[in-house]
Amino acid sequence: MGSGLTRYDPASFTPGGFRLDITLLVKAAIMGIVEGLTEFLPISSTGHLILAASLLDFTGSKIKVFEIAIQTGAMFAVIWEYRVKLGSTVRGITHDAVAQRFALNLLIAFIPAVVLGLAFNAPIKEHLFHPVPVAMAFVVGAFIILWVERRHHRRYGELDLAGGRHARVETVDDMSALDALKVGLVQCAALIPGTSRSGATIIGAMVFGVSRKAATEFSFFLGIPTLMGAGVYSVLKNHELLSMDDLPVFAVGLVFAFFSALLCIRWLIRYVSTHDFVPFAWYRIVFGGLVLLTAWSGWVEWRA
Repeated sequence: MGSGLTRYDPASFTPGGFRLDITLLVKAAIMGIVEGLTEFLPISSTGHLILAASLLDFTGSKIKVFEIAIQTGAMFAVIWEYRVKLGSTVRGITHDAVAQRFALNLLIAFIPAVVLGLAFNAPIKEHLFHPVPVAMAFVVGAFIILWVERRHHRRYGELDLAGGRHARVETVDDMSALDALKVGLVQCAALIPGTSRSGATIIGAMVFGVSRKAATEFSFFLGIPTLMGAGVYSVLKNHELLSMDDLPVFAVGLVFAFFSALLCIRWLIRYVSTHDFVPFAWYRIVFGGLVLLTAWSGWVEWRA
């Protein structure tokens, strides 16, 4: 495959063809930061990436691949932060019952997204990977979060923010195969951009009786096979669009996604020990509402 440096290429990163310049790398870095800071929060990283790409005029066929590929950088942050837990799981997979159950639960939770993702990926990308549907999903998801949090506060009161002592499932190692399957099924809602994979899995797990901290950590772990698998699949499926010229842009996005995600993971684990997700719901409503307002009024020309 030839270079796109000197000719117009409709599949390139910029309307005028691929140019390895500082502006392009800065845009890739911004996208990486957006991915890392939003991947694990219940506010939809995919939705933010679509909106950020539109604002940055960072669009095209390659960008669709880029947006999925840089999620791998965020997953490397999870692997690094939980390297002890993951390492003990790998070492104990042949003889440790706890490690075996944890690995099996991740596999069970991973399968539904794979099946439905392969079945509906094309129509979802064609019809829903656009700013206005994303903004609508932001708002709908926000009301679901508010409902779940109100339900929790009514049922558990202050215990809900006191380490999850009320929960049926206290840690990820306490989860059953059925718990994992339920979380895997609700993760499929995140196939709709703007829904939030983290939001669906964390809030869904809480509804099923998993503590807030355990739900958050299981969401982290489940993202490793789900998003790294999606990234590899997207690159392989669209390899004809890519060349070695694209490597610096992808590398910058991955690196910035890794470091920003690492900061977000460490902050979020501290946050969920004493706070709920209501502020994120209001953020989704305000942010999604602004996108819908600017699209309706014509103040911003949102591009797919």
